[in-house]
Amino acid sequence: MAEQATIAFDEFARVELRVGVVREAVAHPNADRLIRLQIDDGTPDGRQICAGLRGHYEPPESLQGRQVIFVANLEPRTIRGEISQGMVLAAVDGEGDSQRVVAIQPDASVPGGTRVS
Repeated sequence: MAEQATIAFDEFARVELRVGVVREAVAHPNADRLIRLQIDDGTPDGRQICAGLRGHYEPPESLQGRQVIFVANLEPRTIRGEISQGMVLAAVDGEGDSQRVVAIQPDASVPGGTRVS
């Protein structure tokens, strides 16, 4: 593993991680590697996140009902015509065709929107 640059604790503390519950998961209409997720984040409207999990979770609907950890305070951006309001955390093992991507989730169920620390 290559040596990584370090960051100050205050910089890391600015990242807000939360638990979300996947309410809907469908293939992104304009991207081969993305899944469009509707997340229960503890707010009335929830949020949409586009995640690079397609091909690792087939069908995409297999993510429905799962809890995931996501970055809640990431600036929203449009990805291939769809708004993404966060980033789902995942472990990445391997490279190329043998790469495995696994969404990070808590080991016990907690309400959507629960803060991760």
